[in-house]
Amino acid sequence: MAKPQRRVAHEQRIFLETLVAGLPGVIVAMGLLWSGDFTPKVQWTLTLVVAGFWLGYGLAVREHVTRPLQTMANLLTALREGDFSVRARGANRDEPLGDVLAEINLLGGVLQEQRLGALEATALLRTVMEEIDVAVFAFDSNETLRLVNRSAQELLAQPAERILGREASELDLKDCLGGEPTRVLTRTFPGGAGRWGMRRTSFREGGLPHSLVVIADLSQPLREEELKAWQRLVRVIGHELNNSLAPIKSIAGSLNTMLRKPQRAADWEEDMFSGLDIIEARAEGLNRFMQSYARFAKLPQPTRTRVEIAPLLRRLASLETRLPVQVVDGPEILVNIDAAQIEQVIINLVKNAVDAALETGGGVRMTWEKTPGQLEIWIEDDGPGIANSQNLFVPFFTTKPAGSGIGLVLCRQIAENHGGNLALENRTDTAGCIVRLRLPL
Repeated sequence: MAKPQRRVAHEQRIFLETLVAGLPGVIVAMGLLWSGDFTPKVQWTLTLVVAGFWLGYGLAVREHVTRPLQTMANLLTALREGDFSVRARGANRDEPLGDVLAEINLLGGVLQEQRLGALEATALLRTVMEEIDVAVFAFDSNETLRLVNRSAQELLAQPAERILGREASELDLKDCLGGEPTRVLTRTFPGGAGRWGMRRTSFREGGLPHSLVVIADLSQPLREEELKAWQRLVRVIGHELNNSLAPIKSIAGSLNTMLRKPQRAADWEEDMFSGLDIIEARAEGLNRFMQSYARFAKLPQPTRTRVEIAPLLRRLASLETRLPVQVVDGPEILVNIDAAQIEQVIINLVKNAVDAALETGGGVRMTWEKTPGQLEIWIEDDGPGIANSQNLFVPFFTTKPAGSGIGLVLCRQIAENHGGNLALENRTDTAGCIVRLRLPL
């Protein structure tokens, strides 16, 4: 009722102001008319004509002013109610009022396009959520389920009509709303059991906080990756075993044939000892390979102690006798590590760098620095660089004649067990390789 009262008051004010604007002329005309020498018929006739024009003009002005305002009010009401199809006619930009109506028409068109885009985006999002193979749950601030997709319904083995509006504790999902936002769950749901990857994020709707929980089945991907890992391991072990067993079988067969001959050559004993030496060497190489594999498979977790890094690195650099390792001093840092395991890593990395530098007659340098939250150890050599970086961390892959192919894999595993990482790359300024060992502080 408030809006109609204001509209009526505005119309009356326009009408009265128009009458007041014409009142002086009407008064003058009436004064001249009634004070002049006119007949009563003429006086009353002109009085009615003047009064009619005066009132009619006031009403016309009121109509011209209020009608466009009513039109604009109707247009804005339609926009507020979501009807963007209503348009004002006669929106002429040559006049201010028409310019306002044209802008309202444009606003309606923009809002119509935006609503159409929002509807299409919502439909696309709904389709994507229904088709993806991960379960999606949305909970409000009261831990009440507000949104669920098809995969989530299958995970809980219930339709959306039965689970929407229920609390997380009723659905046995309360643990997903607390703890680490990203983790792996090993549990049983009504729709399946196994290992699940869970991720939780927050968003706001209507100014209130909500939680979005995404649960993905990791069993199948893990089984596929496990199968690929076993296949790679079997190929590598099979290759190494064939490399050792093939010459052993061949030489053993030759020695057997030689011993079965009634007439042996004069140097048969020498051939016998030579063949046995080869069999022994290949068996020893196979034994080293198996020991390296067992060492890699049984790597213990680090036992951490506080260690000062500067004297540790200087001492390890001095152990290399084939080539002086230049140590560039860095900051004094205490780091919480398993000293024995990190020493094993540094010794192996320095040995590799020296092996590479000896091929070209270059040098090896080692330094360290403190980065945000990390200790970074650099080992740089002037060797030929890395020829095949893709196979650096493939177990049992090596380009060295006497290598086991397990050193860099062990080094990276030790670094990752400490919460750090190991990276090798070719230098960009010149030939050679640079190793970065990062350990958390």
